[in-house]
Amino acid sequence: MAGIYIHIPFCKQACYYCDFHFSTSLKNKQEMLTALCKELELRAPELEGESLKTIYFGGGTPSLLSVSELASLFEVIYKNYQVVAAPEITLEANPDDLSSEKIIQLSKTKINRLSIGIQSFFDDDLQFMNRAHTASEAKKSLTTALAYFDNITIDLIYGLPQMSSKKWLRNLQIAFDFQVPHISSYALTVEKKTALHAFIQKGKVPPVSESKSLEHFNLLVASCESQGLIQYEISNFGKPDYFSKHNTSYWKGEKYLGIGPSAHSFNTVERAWNISNNANYIRAIQKNELPLTIEKLTINDRFNEYVMTGLRTVWGVSLPEVTKNYGAKYATHLKRNTQKFIAKNLLEFNDKSSCFVLTKKGKFLADGIASDLFII
Repeated sequence: MAGIYIHIPFCKQACYYCDFHFSTSLKNKQEMLTALCKELELRAPELEGESLKTIYFGGGTPSLLSVSELASLFEVIYKNYQVVAAPEITLEANPDDLSSEKIIQLSKTKINRLSIGIQSFFDDDLQFMNRAHTASEAKKSLTTALAYFDNITIDLIYGLPQMSSKKWLRNLQIAFDFQVPHISSYALTVEKKTALHAFIQKGKVPPVSESKSLEHFNLLVASCESQGLIQYEISNFGKPDYFSKHNTSYWKGEKYLGIGPSAHSFNTVERAWNISNNANYIRAIQKNELPLTIEKLTINDRFNEYVMTGLRTVWGVSLPEVTKNYGAKYATHLKRNTQKFIAKNLLEFNDKSSCFVLTKKGKFLADGIASDLFII
């Protein structure tokens, strides 16, 4: 089983915090679509013998594509790949693209899951982030989407300088009132080469507070738990049967193919990524060349990635899996180096599943704990 991720590298405008690859010019959109279709054809042999269980349109802003443009991509996928009978097919969408008409059109396509980038239900937060939609559009799009789609997730961002804990709780309550079955929520992070980084450097915006982010994170975890949303990954909360199958495949180390500029692929022993330049990507594909960089992963790399992704999930890091896939030396390393985190109540060992799992206290420190368990 495998998944396909398709990167749609266009946005209406640049969010101040975003460092993903995209362009705000749509002039090459048709050429890009042709190139995406061609790359799908060129790389089909990589998943020969595999069945596709998930297809994910990410970006950028995939909701900028028309239904007919999405249909052209589906045609190529279904012609060149073996797809399971009921795949999970996700489209990332922004509220300002989700008119009632567009939602109804999307509901008649193969897409069966919407990921809506709401980020906040307050206009001042949205303006601070330079989002293209308003709070009113967020609520309106969500109301209509829920009438036509059963499987919906929304994105929310916490830790904004002007966001009080009371306001963050209000954001969450609005989401709960809509009864969305899945929430992905992330702390505002400051990436270099973003507008937000420049604003902070110039003193126009106060720096992000780690203590505030921690407070918001703890409120997020407790609030979602009270609503029956399971924290199955550090930043992802879902009702039973609504966990993201596509993202779960990343965290469980399964195969996926990344199509489009900047998209990453993984075949369990190699990681590959496309060039992050739209024009160069299109030119290469037109010449039947794959603009890929390929990294062959060492056994240490693969062990480290498994620890990093596994610890972020409710399933944790399995000692039997480590022994089976990497050998006794790695299992011994893991047992020895986890003891200090167990002593600090940041990690626990589940005797029933033989897995190391983060405690509530440890979840906010996941990346630091994982890196300390790496073999360099």
